[in-house]
Amino acid sequence: MEINVQYVKMEASEALDTYLTKKLNKLARQYDWLIRAEVFFKKGQDKTGMDCICEIELSAPGPRIFASSTNTYYESALKETIRDLKRQLEKRHSLFTAK
Repeated sequence: MEINVQYVKMEASEALDTYLTKKLNKLARQYDWLIRAEVFFKKGQDKTGMDCICEIELSAPGPRIFASSTNTYYESALKETIRDLKRQLEKRHSLFTAK
């Protein structure tokens, strides 16, 4: 699976890239029909401190798979986004195997 990462209003982080790659490769091993992942890490402007945004769009057969999360830390936002994607992928996988 091809992974494209973009950082918006923040500097790139090698540690975050490594963590992201590890998590997405795990998904790619589970769901071999995934083609590409577009990942955006953004710095929001929330006054409560929940200003770390992670958005991931997966390219796969059928409608797009998208999830977004906001949290205090980018790692937590990424983890939450991956969990949401996994839920969507499980539903999509059950549709593929039901046919």
